[in-house]
Amino acid sequence: MELKGIHHVSAITAHASHNFEFYTKVLGLRLIKKTVNQDDIGVYHLFYGDEQGNPGTELTFFEIPNAGRNRDGVDSISALSLRVPNDAALQYWQKRLTEFGVEQDEIIELGGRSALAFRDEEGQRVILVSDENNQGVAAGKPWVKSPVPIEVAITGLGPVKLTVSNPEPTVLVLQDLLGFRAKGTYPSSISGQPDILVYETGEGGSGAEIHVEERRDLDPERLGRGGVHHVAFRVDNDDELQAWIKRISQVQLPNSGYVDRFYFHSLYFREPNGILFELATDGPGFATDEEIEHLGETLALPPFLESKRAHIEANLKPLDTKQG
Repeated sequence: MELKGIHHVSAITAHASHNFEFYTKVLGLRLIKKTVNQDDIGVYHLFYGDEQGNPGTELTFFEIPNAGRNRDGVDSISALSLRVPNDAALQYWQKRLTEFGVEQDEIIELGGRSALAFRDEEGQRVILVSDENNQGVAAGKPWVKSPVPIEVAITGLGPVKLTVSNPEPTVLVLQDLLGFRAKGTYPSSISGQPDILVYETGEGGSGAEIHVEERRDLDPERLGRGGVHHVAFRVDNDDELQAWIKRISQVQLPNSGYVDRFYFHSLYFREPNGILFELATDGPGFATDEEIEHLGETLALPPFLESKRAHIEANLKPLDTKQG
């Protein structure tokens, strides 16, 4: 029983329309599902990914209108990353982000990979990482109708960074409970801070890594727009998910139990520093209720919300998601 890598990362936006414009038209991702937050059906939940929304490529956003700006701090998912094919692709992205006026840093080496960090208009912390020498979890396949050329396009999720004041309990959960392996360390970009700890699971590589940063000089994060809500890890199937539910319950970590999200099935729990983890199955997948060619074009609702469609649509601000 082994987690296969990162399944998806879910973040917060205050403006679904602006979010859609940036992530599809600037970053070139495909909107693979326009639906609602199943725990708050009055707001959108947008899923972006590769051409089919394969596990490991999914970046999702809950829309919380009027959400305050995220206040960065500890006990948080402090950065997400997106994979690109090679170092040359980062040169392309440096120019493209400049053309669109996106706040960005210089290309640097980060944990043995070339990387380019930037922030979206809400302050979301994103790092583009090169797969030049990556070995491990396979990348996704970019959408052919993307405005970004296939040869430099984003291919999926890369490492996720956790920032905590005390790494020991987080590391204990990653290694002893979830089975992550210690891979190494790399220097912090902030002078005087401890090295970043790197852990991997499954086949390893950038699609299966968690980076743990220790910071004792920061207050706890106050989550808002531009912040990350949770990270999900890949589970092969329902049988394995049930085994994980049993395992996590045995160590008496409070958890959600089995949750049917229709497109995948999940378990949620918080590690000791309060960061929300999810375990999610690879299937059934996003083509369950829409044809591959038309993913994300209309409001999709799982069967258990279909009876509320009229009410839901009446309370959502219309969002034009035409792509390609």
